[in-house]
Amino acid sequence: MTIGIIGSGAMGAGIAQVVAQAGHPVFLFDLNAAALQRATAGIQANLRKLAEKGKLSPEEAEAAIGRVRYCKDLQCFTSCGLVIEAIVEELGVKQAVFRDVEAVVPADCVLASNTSSLSIASIASACQRPERFIGIHFFNPAPLMQLVEVIPAVQTRAGLAAEIRALVQSWGKLPVICQDTPGFIVNRVARPYYGEAIRLLEEGVADAATIDWALTELAGFRMGPFALMDFIGHDVNYRVTESVFTAFFFDPRFKPSFTQKRLFEAGYYGRKSGRGFYDYRDGATMPEPTRDEALGRQIVQRVLAMLINEAADALHLRVASREDLELAMTKGVNYPKGLLRWADELTPAAVLQTLDALYEEYREDRYRASVLLRRLARAGQTFFPAPAEVAS
Repeated sequence: MTIGIIGSGAMGAGIAQVVAQAGHPVFLFDLNAAALQRATAGIQANLRKLAEKGKLSPEEAEAAIGRVRYCKDLQCFTSCGLVIEAIVEELGVKQAVFRDVEAVVPADCVLASNTSSLSIASIASACQRPERFIGIHFFNPAPLMQLVEVIPAVQTRAGLAAEIRALVQSWGKLPVICQDTPGFIVNRVARPYYGEAIRLLEEGVADAATIDWALTELAGFRMGPFALMDFIGHDVNYRVTESVFTAFFFDPRFKPSFTQKRLFEAGYYGRKSGRGFYDYRDGATMPEPTRDEALGRQIVQRVLAMLINEAADALHLRVASREDLELAMTKGVNYPKGLLRWADELTPAAVLQTLDALYEEYREDRYRASVLLRRLARAGQTFFPAPAEVAS
């Protein structure tokens, strides 16, 4: 199958590399000649570096390089069986592009968006044949990150999600299927990792360095929330939070913080700008955390309870299966454990006790417990039944 990619930025070029390595002829489209040149150089350098490291043979690397063709005319997609869009996160722009693409691709060509925050149904609505439209959300950098979210819209024909899942799996990726709901899996379930950490900071419970220390050293997360937000960039992370909050009809559980909004407004995006929650400018020193284990455990307990609650609610509302929720959080954002199994270790009753105590103290809807979590806690059950429970 020949695959078309719209957009030659970091994500589009990364997807092109993935599918070329998997053996597909690829057309990488962009109207910006300079962007295409950068993509060409980047893809070639990445593949040859893999050959130098012994992860590909020199022949395999050159073959993959040869499969990628670069174009500035949509007519290059006339032979494609799949076209994936990876451009700016603006609904109107995406819809306009797909109207043009649909006019040139074959009748059986599948159309897909790599959007991380927009409704798949809304993008598909611009197409004459929305039943062939689906979301295929890669994570950056696409060649390295294993997880891919596959998101059928309400218009998507039956069976297409399973077909795309099998195709993505053949590329060496780990696909998960999820509903077309705001944030899909990862950008929905992960929101409390940022939001509750900022809330702890705003309340003066601990500083950013201490919260990051607690969640990495005591809980095992690869990066603390403040270091991670600075790494992602507040121009990206804050906008996603705001988008999810709006899309969920302003549900308080996803409410953005003024602290992060002010960093965003000031242009303090994090590492890329030199300042964020931390100062990355020349001569600046990173603050030392307060290594108080009792305080650290309180931080972990609160953030983890909020994360588990969001995963439980996603399962309750059938956003994805238990297995796909666990896979998404361990492979998509490298959590040390799946949140549902983590809940089972702590017991749903203990997690519920933490949430109910927070709700009692704050009387804010952000701390309302998932119906499923409450049911399991009351029944003394777990998210993953023990083998004996399954047998009975």
